[in-house]
Amino acid sequence: MKNDKIKNIIFDLGDVILNIDVPVASLSFAKLSGREQQEIISLFKEKDLFRQFETGTLDEKGFRDYIRELLVFPDWTDEMIDVAWNSLLLDLPPERVELLKKLRENHRLFLLSNTSSIHITQVNKILEAATGIEKLDDLFEKVYYSYEMGLMKPDPAIYLQVLSEQGLEAEETLFLDDNVDNISAASKLGIDTIHVQKPVTILDYLKDYVA
Repeated sequence: MKNDKIKNIIFDLGDVILNIDVPVASLSFAKLSGREQQEIISLFKEKDLFRQFETGTLDEKGFRDYIRELLVFPDWTDEMIDVAWNSLLLDLPPERVELLKKLRENHRLFLLSNTSSIHITQVNKILEAATGIEKLDDLFEKVYYSYEMGLMKPDPAIYLQVLSEQGLEAEETLFLDDNVDNISAASKLGIDTIHVQKPVTILDYLKDYVA
């Protein structure tokens, strides 16, 4: 149901705009290294690899070097690592981009994503191939990436920074994310929220906002 107070919409990226399958990355590294997928998952979790890269603690070179060190494959090329890391990124349905264009006519749109620079480079390639639009920045008033902010959802500070920088009122702002913890954190700040759950998509959740 449409909330008539909403003037601003903040979108998550993965499984909201872009389809993803997170376990595919660990499977790709498992195949490359000859290890079990669960071993890769446990190792990355133990070393907090995602958080380090997605908050900018590790830059691209640092991330790739750390992968080589953790998996003991010093000869892996940057491209091999990037391809495995990006394998979780699937497709970006053009109809979702068309929805964003329509929403933009009457709402301020923002992107807020826990992500890494390597992923964003690839997402922009996927976006251009699917729609002809060169980068995510062209679809939103401003994009906010965790690796640039040094913060990750569900830290309340990341939402407060977006609200403050853009002069947004929480009760006039809608936030869509597929992660329930991220939704809960935003909701506690007074932001209206939608928990995106497959197979339902933003086309369904937001149809009343373009009617």
